[in-house]
Amino acid sequence: MKGLGGAVLVFMLLNLTITCHGQLRSGFYLGKCKGGNKYFNVEAIIRGVVEAEFSKLPNGPTMAAALLRLQFHDCFVTGCDASLLLDGPSSEKTAFPNLSVRGYDVIDKAKAELEKVCPGIVSCSDIIAVATRDAVVLSKGLGYRVQTGRRDGFISKKENVNLPSPFITVKDSIAAFAAKGLNKKEMVLLLAAHTVGITHCALIRNRLYNFRNNGTRDPTMDATLFQFLSKKCPKSDTSLGGEIALDQTPNSINIVDNGFLQQVKAKKGILEIDQGLGLDPLTAEIVRSYADGPLSQKFRSDFGAAMIRLGGVGVLTGTTGEIRNKCGSVNFKGPSGPSPKPKSAGLPSLF
Repeated sequence: MKGLGGAVLVFMLLNLTITCHGQLRSGFYLGKCKGGNKYFNVEAIIRGVVEAEFSKLPNGPTMAAALLRLQFHDCFVTGCDASLLLDGPSSEKTAFPNLSVRGYDVIDKAKAELEKVCPGIVSCSDIIAVATRDAVVLSKGLGYRVQTGRRDGFISKKENVNLPSPFITVKDSIAAFAAKGLNKKEMVLLLAAHTVGITHCALIRNRLYNFRNNGTRDPTMDATLFQFLSKKCPKSDTSLGGEIALDQTPNSINIVDNGFLQQVKAKKGILEIDQGLGLDPLTAEIVRSYADGPLSQKFRSDFGAAMIRLGGVGVLTGTTGEIRNKCGSVNFKGPSGPSPKPKSAGLPSLF
């Protein structure tokens, strides 16, 4: 497929030394996608779909934000098993934090293209991981080697959705990520995906007018940022409000870079958790190092490494799970192991 006016996308694949997660590995599908007498490149097919969608305005350039959020919301619940993609009256899609998730159509299109040439071979969960990487690269991020070999899960329940909220403390956020096997540096890098994210007035109004129920603004918020946001989100307006970029760096809203962390270091974080990363002693030095310190030139490669780590959370491999024919439904009701304990689904997510 042609994308971006037919331009050739050149991947800068990193020579990262990273332990495989379970049975995941780079190049899992090499020699496995065969149609007739021809072998097909699975990742190239997915990339073609992503490129074609990325070239469409106005939503194409925001695809990285959409797919990064989709992958995070999938992996953080029952693991990276494409449970978020399943349809149903009480599936994960129906939980409040997931009502604004986008990108399902991109995954479905890639799945349809793959089913044409090698049906029943490529999992929906692998498509999520590969498509997200491709969108990051198209948004001027650095390519990273996606480990594949995931299989798709059978269970998707609204009550299982328990994503960290944008009001979470840094300490509690570290604990939430640690529960998924991710350390605090990886947490900071993954939250730096906010470099292409957006929020709404409803999620920052408390910082502007009633921080922690004290009737005033968050004293840690930069004064010029407060002036800007108070105009965008007037106190009299109690609606959801318009979209606000989480990275206010000029000409960087849809670019994967360290501008978000530079902004957080300057006390211009939009969400409470974002600003907390730059102020809390547990994470402030990590933010500084990636904003303009010794790791600033490594941000994009380390971000890719953190995404690989995220993609290894709770994966199904081998004979567990299945390869769905369609991403929105299971093929059959088979054994799926114990279901995670139900948890609350009442808050928006920080991602």
